[in-house]
Amino acid sequence: MALSMNQLAVAYLVSAVLFIFALKGLTHPATARRGNLFGMLGMVIALGATLLGTEVQDYLLIIIAGVIGAGIGIAVALRIQMTAMPQLVAALHSFVGMAAVLVAIGTFLNRAQAGTLNAVLMGELSAGIVIGAITFTGSVIAFAKLQGIMSGAPIKFAGQHLLNAGIAIVTVLLAVHFAMTGSVLSLLLMTLLAFVLGGTLIIPIGGADMPVIISMLNSYSGWAAAATGFTLHNDLLIIVGALVGFSGAILSYIMCRAMNRSIINVVFGGFGTDASGGDSAGAVAAEKGIKSASVDDAVYWMEDANKVIIVPGYGMAVAQAQHALKELMELLEARGVAVTFAIHPVAGRMPGHMNVLLAEADIPYDHVLEMDEINPQFQGAAVALVVGANDVVNPAAKEDASSPIYGMPILEAGRASQVYFLKRSMRPGYSGVDNLLFYQDNTSLIFGDAKDTIEGMVSALKGGGH
Repeated sequence: MALSMNQLAVAYLVSAVLFIFALKGLTHPATARRGNLFGMLGMVIALGATLLGTEVQDYLLIIIAGVIGAGIGIAVALRIQMTAMPQLVAALHSFVGMAAVLVAIGTFLNRAQAGTLNAVLMGELSAGIVIGAITFTGSVIAFAKLQGIMSGAPIKFAGQHLLNAGIAIVTVLLAVHFAMTGSVLSLLLMTLLAFVLGGTLIIPIGGADMPVIISMLNSYSGWAAAATGFTLHNDLLIIVGALVGFSGAILSYIMCRAMNRSIINVVFGGFGTDASGGDSAGAVAAEKGIKSASVDDAVYWMEDANKVIIVPGYGMAVAQAQHALKELMELLEARGVAVTFAIHPVAGRMPGHMNVLLAEADIPYDHVLEMDEINPQFQGAAVALVVGANDVVNPAAKEDASSPIYGMPILEAGRASQVYFLKRSMRPGYSGVDNLLFYQDNTSLIFGDAKDTIEGMVSALKGGGH
């Protein structure tokens, strides 16, 4: 039974409202699960209504594609680790971009054969191809950096910005020519250059900016979806694409403000490991050496502390140590120790990465504080326990003007009476910058797997302390 135009419009309206509720729910960990449910319900309604629309004439290919896609999606969802979520998100963004390119090219070929092309449609096709192609290759590069296939360090060369500007101008000119003439040659060149531009825009972005880039690519994928909606005359796709596009752009802007960075600088500049200048503060500090500590040392400080602040980072995600941290928190609180978790806006490899992991371990939301809330509390804390974080607590961001991360607000863990770093090795963080906090007098490093170390702390506390 096919839906009438009015029925389809009502279904799309309900879906759009549910998507808005989903975005609202995702603004806070306490309502994120409900937001996801709203989003899933909205998508079920949207897909069902679209399949029952009058434009769908044959379900065979749709069913085949749906079964294959669902099978791949289920397999990935069952196998994916939380540590790999950022690169999975990047990969999914690339799919949206390529879909926009293929839909636009397919629509052009069909309409050209039918002789129903017009200037407005050609403009929509140009926008969809350019945005989609940039999203695709940009997301592929981001995936490669996050997966370790490519170095997380920025790739820079002389005249890079001029090259990008030149490619962008030629791409726009080709898009205009294609929209006016329908030239297949302009279509091919425009698509190729847009693919190249997506790569050249992302390769100079360093690891410390990767969470912002993930958010920006999310925005691009939204605009690609909206362009596809115009091409297919699908109102819901336009609405959803605009929601994703605007929300991703706003989130990127908020994150840049939290990092004290210009969003223009992030998108077109990037930063990473190529610091220049004379002797940096890191080089001077390295001469002082570092102190290592044992699990017993840390437990001695924590078991009778007034407050312990835990700073989770990507190393916690790699070790899957969040559940062990939950048990450590409960044992310390049973001894009267106040325990809170400090979250930096760009901790991990994507926005909200740490929040999701802590929520997975059922750590209460009121124990998880953002940077602005928690920073004043470090001064009065007996212990700051840094679990696999690096750049987000690095004093070089405040003290070393030659550092690539200079100017980025940090979690001020070094102000606690004692700082314990859980580290696998002395390798720097994802941005490749040496951490000056390692060399402070009140800092000690505990080497080893974070989960094993925390489980050792739990065992020591259960054994009655020291």
